[in-house]
Amino acid sequence: MTRYDYPGAPARQGDGPGAPVFALMRAWAAGIVVLLFTEYLQATVVYDYLASDSALESFGGRLMLIHLPNAVCIALATWAAGRVHSDPYRESPAQHLPAAFTVPVVAQVINLALQWDGLVAEGVLMSNAVLVLGCVTGYAVERLQED
Repeated sequence: MTRYDYPGAPARQGDGPGAPVFALMRAWAAGIVVLLFTEYLQATVVYDYLASDSALESFGGRLMLIHLPNAVCIALATWAAGRVHSDPYRESPAQHLPAAFTVPVVAQVINLALQWDGLVAEGVLMSNAVLVLGCVTGYAVERLQED
């Protein structure tokens, strides 16, 4: 008999009506922290030191200095959110997919809403492609670590 079998003993992790919500909130918090930290690094290192007007004129320059670093940031945030999501709930795709993908998707929606006036087709298409690439990569790495 364990200590959890006694009346009045504290509940185990994963017990209780609010446990799935708290697991989801922890995953989102981890994703937000990682996304903010990596985007800050990208803004301070890549944009301030590497990106110049002449480098960003070509599509290849924008791809290497904007889109690929964004894909890495999104992949890391997706990976972190998926890794922090608690064990009993991560086995259910209906609970684990929103835990992993919500932070990058909401960040993308906010980014598009804030920059709506200055959007061009290339920016919208590439940022959405980067979102999909980053989410799939982060989720795949997180799932490969399960095995």
